[in-house]
Amino acid sequence: MMRMLKKIRCSESWFLIGCALFFTFILNAQFIVRAAERTPRTALHDYLFIASIPLVLFCAFMLIFSLLALPWIRKPLLIILLLCGAAANYFMYSFGTVIDTNMVQNVFETDLQEATALLSVRYLLWLLVLGVIPALIIALTKITATRPWWFSLAMRALWAIGSVLVILLIAALMYKDYASLFRNNKGLVKMVTPANVVSGVINYVDNRWLQGSQALVRIGQDAHKGPLIKTAQKKTLVIFVLGETARAENFSLGGYGRETNPRLKQQNVIYWQHASSCGTETAISVPCMFSGMPRAQYNANLARHQEGLMDVLAHAGVNLLWRENDGGCKGACNRIPHSDMTLWKLTDLCRSDACLDEVLLHRLSHYIDGVKDDSVVVLHQMGSHGPAYYLRYPTAMRQFTPTCDSKQIQDCDHQALVNTYDNTLLYTDAMLSDTIDLLKRYQDRFNVALIYLSDHGESLGEHGMYLHGAPYLFAPSQQTHIPFLMWLSADYARTFGVNLSCLRQHAQQDEISQDNVFHTLLGMVNVQTRLYQPHLDLLTACQAH
Repeated sequence: MMRMLKKIRCSESWFLIGCALFFTFILNAQFIVRAAERTPRTALHDYLFIASIPLVLFCAFMLIFSLLALPWIRKPLLIILLLCGAAANYFMYSFGTVIDTNMVQNVFETDLQEATALLSVRYLLWLLVLGVIPALIIALTKITATRPWWFSLAMRALWAIGSVLVILLIAALMYKDYASLFRNNKGLVKMVTPANVVSGVINYVDNRWLQGSQALVRIGQDAHKGPLIKTAQKKTLVIFVLGETARAENFSLGGYGRETNPRLKQQNVIYWQHASSCGTETAISVPCMFSGMPRAQYNANLARHQEGLMDVLAHAGVNLLWRENDGGCKGACNRIPHSDMTLWKLTDLCRSDACLDEVLLHRLSHYIDGVKDDSVVVLHQMGSHGPAYYLRYPTAMRQFTPTCDSKQIQDCDHQALVNTYDNTLLYTDAMLSDTIDLLKRYQDRFNVALIYLSDHGESLGEHGMYLHGAPYLFAPSQQTHIPFLMWLSADYARTFGVNLSCLRQHAQQDEISQDNVFHTLLGMVNVQTRLYQPHLDLLTACQAH
């Protein structure tokens, strides 16, 4: 095969045409099909518009390649774009993934365990066929130059000018059609490969490094403990369990027909029916909820170099600990004591670099035994992280069967996939109930409370989408509607003047979001600061003043 490839010779023009055709009809086949599906076909003009879509794409690639395909950079550039496009193409086809800046951020900030969970034989074959082999063809193709250099330059200029003229002509005739298509299908433009990857990388680099080197902005330095907690007979201990990829639609506490929360139902927890996330991926939702900025005004670049909720609690003198089982806290715990529980290498709970969420409770009682002050402990779950849902719970929790014991979730029977996902929620239910039981054992020493919510939800094949990370503007409810619950001990409620019946009623009716987290947690440990907004504290409406 290598000998055959070495014999491939062509002119520069045919080389560029071949590359543009491959990028248009192979890497962007899904975009062309989806655009055609979203176009009404009632007149000849509609069919002409559909036919123009691949032509515009082809001309756009010819324009770009003609301008950038300088002899010493054209092959490396095309190979990089090809490999990135092939990788993005796989996730778009297989999981309905939308490639944008947030998704690129997930790629750069993921850990080894999450990355390897996405690897599969199909993915490697896909990358080989659509990426590696075409890249080898490009690398080994000999571009013949039988004409002077100026002729090659003139031909590239003609191709570029011709491409622009075709695009302008189509725009003049069909601008309204294109404007309507993209206005009514806002995620469609993010399917153009590799433009989506290049745009995402540029934005990520700009946000992360070019703008991300500013000095740390300190906030909440006026924070101090209020009179309720200072005069309480017992110290206060709040455990905040930060969930991963749990969607409210499958929580029986919220009305799901299958019993996925049998133990929490017995714990008398307060469950908010209408809670939404700040983002559809961990890299957005976690820093957003801890930043104190509402979702509508959230600035990811500012959040990266500004203190957050945990810093404000520290300023007030609250004892803090963050226990991690999900690959990182996305900056939320950088300046407080934190422990990566996967590094404990507990053989009964961990395999390779992934651990079951019970690891978060390992020897936690030993830590609490030594606590002498008001404390907040954050437990960051692996939760229901996909696509390897079947690895997120022990065998004892395999209650709903048959299951999808594969990373290729798009190939599984839908019910088997839902069964597997529901088993992850069943395990989360058990872990949360165990955490509440742990808190109950310390009621003689502390006023204890627990708060739990997920960072975002998950798609399980609805509308052809899997996993998460869809742009918030058109993300399905499965990715933004999250479970959110609270448990308060009787002494905690009495000390802080919380009417539990009132709180339960509000939980049934109020629409809340991760915007409430910052202020609710400050309120739960009675931390006073100018940053605190009582109307965003979920307890305020039901507290005696």
